[in-house]
Amino acid sequence: MHAAVITHLRCPVCHDPLSPGDRAFRCPRGHSFDLAKQGYVDLTAGRTVHTGDSAEMVAARAALLAAGHFDVIADAVRSCVATAGFVVEVGAGTAHYLARALAPEATGLAVDVSKPALRRAARADPRVGAVRADVWQGLPVADGSADAVLDVFAPRSGAEFARILRPSGRLVVVTPTPDHLAELVAALGLIGVDPEKPARLAGGLERWFTQESAHVLTAPLRLPRSDAAALAGMGPSAWHVDAAAVRARLAGLAEPIKATLAVELSVWRRR
Repeated sequence: MHAAVITHLRCPVCHDPLSPGDRAFRCPRGHSFDLAKQGYVDLTAGRTVHTGDSAEMVAARAALLAAGHFDVIADAVRSCVATAGFVVEVGAGTAHYLARALAPEATGLAVDVSKPALRRAARADPRVGAVRADVWQGLPVADGSADAVLDVFAPRSGAEFARILRPSGRLVVVTPTPDHLAELVAALGLIGVDPEKPARLAGGLERWFTQESAHVLTAPLRLPRSDAAALAGMGPSAWHVDAAAVRARLAGLAEPIKATLAVELSVWRRR
């Protein structure tokens, strides 16, 4: 893990700084956390109630992102944090957006609870460190250390985001609009986006943040059947929709399969 990233990490038990040792990170009080052979460190201290995305979901997401269909999101996120020195992505998955967003001299920390995702995140870029942590249980990151926090289709904790951001730091949030992939939702019986989602986002952040800007990003997608299957398999529908039924419906669709990317990107400042 990059030395500059380690300086921002804190023990999840006592909140003291962490130092790397022989295959483990330790704090001055003796709390120790193993470094996985894949390059990430587990800093949950046993405080997580879910395991995150499965290996199959992570593989689907990696394939979809590698194909470039969501590049419009990656480019927009990068423009928001172009001058940030240390960037934390929460719910980072494979750290695709984080690695794409970093300026040449910047470093980043990918945080997720999914071990399959973290195995990929740890290899995303030499400047990116990867830790297992649950945002709802507290982030193992020093107060006021991040220049930017990214949250792309991920859980949010306004209190934790505000705590780890510098006073001048930015929170960048990407959420799907009700129109996001609506064609696939209808054709494949996937889970749609709750129309009340924007209101819930604002309600969950406004105690700690003021919205600086917000705009909708849209792009037409023309998908081979394999990429449409990856989209169905990488999101919340993967937990709730019968995979065999999705495959059967996909088989009946002509290629390329048309869909619309539609997300809102919002930028927030600390109050």
